Amino acid sequence: MAERSCGQDIREVYLNFGANHITCKNSRGVIAVSSPDGEVTEGDVARAVTAARAISLPQNREIVHIIPRLFYLDGQDGIKDPRGMNGVRLEVDSLVIEAGSPFIKTLYKAVDEADLEVRALTLSSLAAAEAVLSKRQKELGVLLLDIGGGTTSLAVIEEGSVIHIANLPIGGGHITNDIAIGLRTSVDIAEKIKIEYGSVSSDSVSKKNNINLSTIGEGAEDLVVSRKQVVEIIEARVEEILSMVQKELKKIDRQGLLPAGVVLIGGSVKLPGMIQLVKKELGLPTQIGYPNEVDGIMDQVSDPELATAVGLAVWGAAQDGGGGNSIINIGKDTITDAVDKTIKWVKNFLP
Repeated sequence: MAERSCGQDIREVYLNFGANHITCKNSRGVIAVSSPDGEVTEGDVARAVTAARAISLPQNREIVHIIPRLFYLDGQDGIKDPRGMNGVRLEVDSLVIEAGSPFIKTLYKAVDEADLEVRALTLSSLAAAEAVLSKRQKELGVLLLDIGGGTTSLAVIEEGSVIHIANLPIGGGHITNDIAIGLRTSVDIAEKIKIEYGSVSSDSVSKKNNINLSTIGEGAEDLVVSRKQVVEIIEARVEEILSMVQKELKKIDRQGLLPAGVVLIGGSVKLPGMIQLVKKELGLPTQIGYPNEVDGIMDQVSDPELATAVGLAVWGAAQDGGGGNSIINIGKDTITDAVDKTIKWVKNFLP
């Protein structure tokens, strides 16, 4: 469909993924500055970042991203860009993101069987950040929360760097399943009920407000149910998701401490009352995230459900252009390349 729409032959793709087998950990890379006069070069920065990948991994795990956060030069800390500075010992504090090898290999195989080649791979939440977050939000401190179908992904970004990522095994599909079980109806009917009558604020719905299932669609029973019951089911599951998000923020001591607040994306965030509930549960200013980095087709992509797809396009364009203000590198294949190739993506992290 994309080929027919743009009149181009597509052979390579930028690919996103998200699952609850993704984990992140801190790692530090240390190198000696190579220049005789002690001036730090891009090559030194790249070697330090490459050194940070020297961590022990189980056989079924692999690194998908190494994201440098801060550099240290001869003990001086808090350096965002050490190039041009003089010293002997260069260190980098990095966030290493890893995932299950079987999952990644299966994903690559599926793309290969579609006669396409994966140009680069990234997490869904990091791709979406490219499209919906402003530079100011990334600097102040922001939580990007993606409530997807099967999982809820989150990324915490502060001072322009990713400081934490997590994927929770609950999403909008679980809300649908809860409705189906609670009303003893099919999943398809439950999804339609969620879309047409769903909300996350039970206080705003009257007990007298009912739903006749026979009007929902073909195959629905001739049964009347309370809309308040439906909303209470949805509200309970969303509160559970947000309690898990709050636990992730507590792990990094950021609960209630992100000035730019929460940016919501994903289909489920369009449920009425979602912004108010997130504000209440997380204690942070909250807004819906819409793609803002594209021109010409805003009327077609101005939807929080499309944030990841637009982010991949923005990210890919920045990579093809040889730079940009990306917070992520160009994928797992680059990480294992030689230092001269590493230099190309290290530039993305430096001011």
